[in-house]
Amino acid sequence: MRTALVIGTGLIGTSAALALTQRGVTVHLADHDPEQARTAAALGAGTEEAPDGPVDLAIVAAPPALVADVLADAMGRGAARGYIDVASVKGGPRRELEARGLDLSAYIGTHPMSGREKSGPLAATGDLFEGRPWVLTPTRDTDTEVLNLALELVSHCRAVPVVMDADAHDRAVALVSHMPHLVSSMVAARLEHAEEAAVRLCGQGIRDVTRIAASDPRMWIDILSANPGPVADLLGDVAADLDETVRALRALQSSDEVERREGSAGIETVLRRGNAGQVRVPGKHGSAPRVYETVAVLIDDQPGQLARIFADAGRAGVNVEDVRIEHATGQQAGLVQLMVEPKAAAVLTAALKERGWAIRQ
Repeated sequence: MRTALVIGTGLIGTSAALALTQRGVTVHLADHDPEQARTAAALGAGTEEAPDGPVDLAIVAAPPALVADVLADAMGRGAARGYIDVASVKGGPRRELEARGLDLSAYIGTHPMSGREKSGPLAATGDLFEGRPWVLTPTRDTDTEVLNLALELVSHCRAVPVVMDADAHDRAVALVSHMPHLVSSMVAARLEHAEEAAVRLCGQGIRDVTRIAASDPRMWIDILSANPGPVADLLGDVAADLDETVRALRALQSSDEVERREGSAGIETVLRRGNAGQVRVPGKHGSAPRVYETVAVLIDDQPGQLARIFADAGRAGVNVEDVRIEHATGQQAGLVQLMVEPKAAAVLTAALKERGWAIRQ
């Protein structure tokens, strides 16, 4: 691939353009908002100048509801040898294109499974997709050359290609992305009018659950409008679980011992089902999840503290597999949780204590 046209210079489009330009591909940028395209160009994502002729690959990074229109326009004017979109739903846009009678041999739907809470070109980075799955949904009609162009794009972005059926993809993202986002928003909504004293008690748990609720609502309306059925089905299942959980909790309030036991059993059931589902979430590098030991270190909120901890762990010969930071409310301090292999926990704890770190037991 030598040339590409990115249509839509938001977070995903600009990030893909940055990755391509960094690897020597000439990228042309287009957007319905010229100012947004100028911003992307100023960031080094490519040029606003129109290409002289057909490019190798056109990348449509428009909202799902607009993907079919933008693709049809680009195909109609012969903008490229191959066409892809990066929308978060795949079945709907393809069916819209088929209904228009377009030859889809030069098209493949794709979806990079990466993003941020922020949107727009200023949030873009050239490494946004690195190590992340990038779904490709070819059909029997997809031209081999177009599939190869899409795979080359994924390679340039250092993502991991995953081939799926379009409708299977839409059901999957409803489960792992769209439904969780709505649940996160509903939990966060409980905080809107909560007493300040209660909000000040927020810890890492509520931060984890509500983090994605910070995303742009307009963007999510576009996404959910394109995949409402599978998301509604899943939320119906969640609602049924909520009803059962509420009944179990009410039973725990009962003065009747039998009802309390039934309520306790109901709560245990939902918690154990949660355990069973959570262990299926892929672990590091997409491998099977592993159990790590946590070494908790108290630190001051000062420059260089994290660098020192990681340097000291390195000197002890311990690889930190994962890390979490919990900030203390109202204090310039925090708790750094270092996840390591169980056999390394004692070694790391001793080494950090020797170097003066305060370890939380």
